[in-house]
Amino acid sequence: MQEQIIFEDNHLLVINKKAGQLVQGDKTGDLSLLDLLKNFIKVRDHKPGNVFLGLVHRIDRPTSGLVIYAKTSKALSRLTQMVKNREIKKTYWAVVPKTEIPKTQRLINYLQKNEKNNKATVFPKATEGAKEAILNYNIIKVLDNFQLLEIDLETGRHHQIRAQLSKIGAPIKGDLKYGSARSNPDGGIHLHARKLEFLHPVTKENLEIVAPVPQNDAIWEACEN
Repeated sequence: MQEQIIFEDNHLLVINKKAGQLVQGDKTGDLSLLDLLKNFIKVRDHKPGNVFLGLVHRIDRPTSGLVIYAKTSKALSRLTQMVKNREIKKTYWAVVPKTEIPKTQRLINYLQKNEKNNKATVFPKATEGAKEAILNYNIIKVLDNFQLLEIDLETGRHHQIRAQLSKIGAPIKGDLKYGSARSNPDGGIHLHARKLEFLHPVTKENLEIVAPVPQNDAIWEACEN
């Protein structure tokens, strides 16, 4: 667990999640990062009672990258409010096929979540039951068969990046659900929560936290180098 901790103080814990890890328990019953971290802190810090740890925001199971957990209830309530107020700037990296898309673009769509198949449907204009989804991307690197997009989210919708990029003909590598040609060996997708920028909820210090890309992956390594 220690190697996945990117930032920690008395109030916060920021983790570099691996693709496939759950941020918190769900109906699968699989062990989550929340459980693993609570146990890790209990043992590491010799805590006799229960460890308080609250999840501030989620990222999808097949996605890797930064996730914030709060170590105090005060930090949790403040951070939760900051997420609602869009005061936490999130930057993602996505690897997509080398298709003809504009070098930079602002995508505005309307997304509707389908609970049955756990998938988002994209609409071009306002539709009943659909929520506005906005992101901005830049192509920051071109490889032989793929290109790397840097994405800034203006909204945080269910499967937003995956669905919106698929809609413009650039599905994320490994994302079978949204049109990728084949899966990745680890079952993850090439979407990485790369950077978080926010004001520390207690100390008011400006934080900019960057997560290294997944290791032992030639494409990710080529993106970062």
